[in-house]
Formats: sequence, C-alpha cells, structure tokens
Amino acid sequence: MKLVIASDHAGFALKEEIRAYLAKAGHEVEDLGAYNTEPSDYPDFAEKVGLALQLGVAPRGILICGSGVGVCVAANKIPGIRAGMCHDTYSAHQGVEHDDMNVCVLGARIIGSALAFEVVDRFVGAKFAATEERFVRRFKKVLAIEAKYLRRDGPAKQA
Repeated sequence: MKLVIASDHAGFALKEEIRAYLAKAGHEVEDLGAYNTEPSDYPDFAEKVGLALQLGVAPRGILICGSGVGVCVAANKIPGIRAGMCHDTYSAHQGVEHDDMNVCVLGARIIGSALAFEVVDRFVGAKFAATEERFVRRFKKVLAIEAKYLRRDGPAKQA
C-alpha cells in the first residue's frame, strides 16, 4: 500500500522507525516531514498529510506528534480526512472497518515502537466493511455532516 507519513519534532524518532518498518514490509511510504528534531508546528504536518490524501497521493496516512491529540484535531479539520487516535490494535483496524478512517494517529510519548508497528500493521491491513449496511449508513451520515458544514448552513448560519 502507498502511504504518506508525517510528524512534528516530537514524533520524529517514531516516524523514522515506522517509515523504515513499513518500507521493509514492502509498502511505499512518502515522508512529508519533519525531517529532524528542530521545533516545528504539528498543524503544518497534519495539513500536509490531509492535502496529500485529498490529492490522491495515497489512500491513507499516518500522523505522529507527542500525544497524538494535536495532529488528530488539526487533521480532522480537513474535508475528507477521518483521523483517529490509535494506541491499540483494535482501534487501528476497527476505525477503518467501521468508520473508513484514513489517517492513523499516534502519540510518540504514549506508545512504544513495538506496539506502534502492530498498530500500523492492523491499520494498513484493514478494509472498510462497505457491504455491511449499518456501517455504510453511518458513514453516509458522517459525510452528510461534513457536507452540511462545508456549505456553511450549519447552526451558526441558520440562527
């Protein structure tokens, strides 16, 4: 699978480990930064991954910061991005299978590399359960919410 990966400075070391691990497993991994541990801003990297997915560079991405929270919040502001924090293998595959999650988010200060490898394996190996009506129905509702607020007719504009 082709993937994009990025981190801020706090996630740099884990990003490098995961990038090498995935490449060794035969995946094509495009590194969108950070390229060192110099202080950097997590929203910049969340946006790079989100834009790459929007442009079709890859179908999925991985984002890493210190806790994972910052890049997760930032990435989910981008239309079409469904980022989820995954510090366990169940969330990594279930997020894809039930919610069509396309970005796996990790906190480098939360998870060790051995577990991170298992998490990304489960994320990459999972498929959206597109034949199960309940997951498709729920996913369509998520897309409808996104579309509603992109049209700017959400509650703030209706008042």
